[in-house]
Amino acid sequence: MTLMPSIDANTDAIQSPTPAEARRLSDELGRVGGGVIYTNSLATLNGTVFFLTRDEHAKRLGVISTDANANIGLEGETRRVRLADKTLTLCDMTAANAMRLRAVLPFLIPRPLGLRLSAGCGDRLGLATPGHIRAIRESSMAPILAQQSIRENSRTGRTPQEVMDDAMWGVFQEGWREGFGADADHLKTPEDFDSCAAAGYTFFTVDPSAHVDNGANTDDTNTLRQKTESLPWDVIEDSYNDLRSRLTTKPVDLGTFNITISEEECLRAAAKYGRALAHTVEMSRHLAGRMGDRPFEVEMSVDETDTVTSLAEHVYIASELKRLGVRVVSLAPRYVGDFEKGVDYIGDFAQFEHSFAQHFAVAQAFGPYKLSLHSGSDKFSIYPIASRVAGELIHLKTAGTSYLEALRAIAMINPSLFREISRFAAERYPTDRATYHVSAQIEKMPDVNKLPDDKLTDLLDDFHAREILHVTFGSVLNHSKFREPFFKSLRADEETYYGVIETHFDKHLAPFGNTQRAASD
Repeated sequence: MTLMPSIDANTDAIQSPTPAEARRLSDELGRVGGGVIYTNSLATLNGTVFFLTRDEHAKRLGVISTDANANIGLEGETRRVRLADKTLTLCDMTAANAMRLRAVLPFLIPRPLGLRLSAGCGDRLGLATPGHIRAIRESSMAPILAQQSIRENSRTGRTPQEVMDDAMWGVFQEGWREGFGADADHLKTPEDFDSCAAAGYTFFTVDPSAHVDNGANTDDTNTLRQKTESLPWDVIEDSYNDLRSRLTTKPVDLGTFNITISEEECLRAAAKYGRALAHTVEMSRHLAGRMGDRPFEVEMSVDETDTVTSLAEHVYIASELKRLGVRVVSLAPRYVGDFEKGVDYIGDFAQFEHSFAQHFAVAQAFGPYKLSLHSGSDKFSIYPIASRVAGELIHLKTAGTSYLEALRAIAMINPSLFREISRFAAERYPTDRATYHVSAQIEKMPDVNKLPDDKLTDLLDDFHAREILHVTFGSVLNHSKFREPFFKSLRADEETYYGVIETHFDKHLAPFGNTQRAASD
């Protein structure tokens, strides 16, 4: 059942009221008890108006229609009042109502973004999307607005569907009509893919890191041969002799230069990444069967591994994916240097640029596909390099930085809560850091007890404090002492949170180009 079966769900037919009309409607709703309207959300379709409103209790979906029976598909508690000659219905923001609203307003449905320059805006709280969109409006980047890994879901207590719906309500609130993607991030099992496909995701990041053999990076030749012999050759539809013939008998043309791969490099690449390749193939084919006719995109990520992806290894991965018919829209190698969580790049900039340019040549030769910058939050020093080298063919992936900026807002709104969270994070850090690549030291974290309220946000600009606060997000959000006041504070002063998010993401996105409007002129 759709929300309003009589409405033609044509995006071109959806209109926004003029600013004067929006103000008049908002004033009228205020008088009849409909709350305050988010005016950007207003959308008119065949005489029916949809909008998001907020009163002292909660946000609600509002529908104004001349047909009192038009909203029979809505679920949840509703109330009706007369508004001129029309009927106002206020509805709870439930999953069922989100589904029905998507059926009517197709701009709320995520879609593949293709090879457009893009940014993933992970949101562990379900509150950040309006701030992300405000930054995106001034950017050349296409947004992925629903993005969360299964690991993050387990730590925040959210489901893939909740992540999707939270992002959708943010898109609706801000009136974003330019399209967005939805990234089911770092998936490892068929069950992961199934749950995210059911929730409507369009971008699927295969994480085969558990199948990468980091030991192959330093194994001797005999060990490499033994490991290579035991690879699942049936899955990758190949043999080592055929692989060797393809990669080592002649130089590989990468457009601007050629690379000659030795037999040892070929062995090392296969031993290190062969099982990861097989897993990616299996998951991609499983996903294709699950998605049927629905369009989708695949990213392969090997960034969360112990060893750098060499040029020869990238050639191996890319050429084999292409041979096996697995088309990726982006790929995340393990780059040189350190991409620690929530802080700037650590490493030699010249070395990174040289290596990144080589990886880009591989992406061009065997794709084209985008190079993905995972753990890309706050890597301000290398954004200009990546943009200069790869241009449009970049996907920037962020996640934890939006949680950190929520803490910045908490420090401004509720200093006492921020102090408690900071002390708790320092206690939890030795345990919570186990699954992250971080180097922060507790003894180097500034003492929150010695900072006045107006200096608390300085902790979010300190390397050690920022990482410690980053990796402890799950412990904080799952703690009964913090969870309710955390969300209550942000919801009570959401504009402060949107503001710090917009400012922070402007810094992320600006190095990649001017506004979308300028880019299209």
